Amino acid sequence: MNFTAAILGCGNRGAETYAKLLAEKENFSIVSLCERDGERLAYYGELFSVPSEARFSSEEPFFERKRADLLVIATMDADHVRQAVKALSLGYDLLLEKPVSDKREELEELLAAQKKYGGKVVVCHVLRYAPAFVKAAELLKEGRIGKLVAIQSLEQVAYWHEAHSYVRGNWRSRKDTAPMILAKCCHDLDLLQYYANSRAKSVSSVGDLVWFKPENAPAGAAKRCLDCKYVETCPYSAKRIYVDTWKAGGQLPAVWPQTQITSEYPLTEEKLYRAIREGAYGRCVYFCDNDVVDHQLTDIVFENGVKATLTMTAFTAGIGRIMRFFGTLGEIVLDEGEDLLSLKPFGGEREDFRISALGEMDSGHGGGDRGLVDTLYEVLCGKEGETSLERSVESHLMAICAEESRLKEGALVYVHGEPRP
Repeated sequence: MNFTAAILGCGNRGAETYAKLLAEKENFSIVSLCERDGERLAYYGELFSVPSEARFSSEEPFFERKRADLLVIATMDADHVRQAVKALSLGYDLLLEKPVSDKREELEELLAAQKKYGGKVVVCHVLRYAPAFVKAAELLKEGRIGKLVAIQSLEQVAYWHEAHSYVRGNWRSRKDTAPMILAKCCHDLDLLQYYANSRAKSVSSVGDLVWFKPENAPAGAAKRCLDCKYVETCPYSAKRIYVDTWKAGGQLPAVWPQTQITSEYPLTEEKLYRAIREGAYGRCVYFCDNDVVDHQLTDIVFENGVKATLTMTAFTAGIGRIMRFFGTLGEIVLDEGEDLLSLKPFGGEREDFRISALGEMDSGHGGGDRGLVDTLYEVLCGKEGETSLERSVESHLMAICAEESRLKEGALVYVHGEPRP
């Protein structure tokens, strides 16, 4: 069985990730694109051999009729539900980038639309398909550490990633996007709910913005990196993050995050310098219009009694997740940075697994991007997927409650209403 696909939003996820993976498969063909950036639209239109009449620079003409069997929605967070409801009404099946929404009423609206129109919706919680996280789930289900009691999860955002996405980038402003606990940690919350195998009962959370503010700028810092005397020494220097790392990595023709700051492909040093000289990604991190948190700590109690803590922080040198699972008969430690998954049974012999040896790692999110697209075909053929819309909603509700709690200085919030006395 073969399927046609349309891409709405030709950015790093929509075109550079999902469209490229779909294009590799003989069962999919990309037949239409919608992207407001003209250069991106032209570039990916040629790359995927999409005829000019099937390329759209705005969504209004694109949504005049159904363009394909599958629609990949990879636009900004606030647009997801509106576009998904429209697409379902036209008869599309959807691959929907996360987060879906940070509003309960929108989640309910989308669930109702799916029920009304019947389309399949796969949410891009790609880590459920990544070999390391799949292996951890298998060990838990096999009872290798007995009864699961608690989970400790650390999301290392990394200093440079915080600067790129949440200070200079698209997710820097609360009015334009979902809160960071959802924008960055929807994967983590989804995994916690997946491993706990239960709905969440209550959430409490604290966090704020402490560092990326004007009062913390070094003395004499300029408002743009290339004009600043600290351009070669500041760890947040746009030159160091974008140009120097690109050169050190072998000057690849397309690599993230460099592809995010310019739509001039293929990449060159001159194009990167132009982007940071003129664009938003060349601003000093202490003089941006950001207002999202740079750290947040969240506690969760699940209905089955499992407890979990999630720490999200910008202030780490490395990137990647560290998860510890505490059971009555043992412990599991998953450390992406160390490439290691360890099973530590009490009184027994430790068993180590190299994450890189657990499965294919030739795509983003530890192989999860490819795993998601592989599973997508099976879902379109009728198989139930791990990341259906209904399953995904639970982690979104957890994030909504975490942000509500944070704004109330850590007050306890019940996810599905206060329990009866």
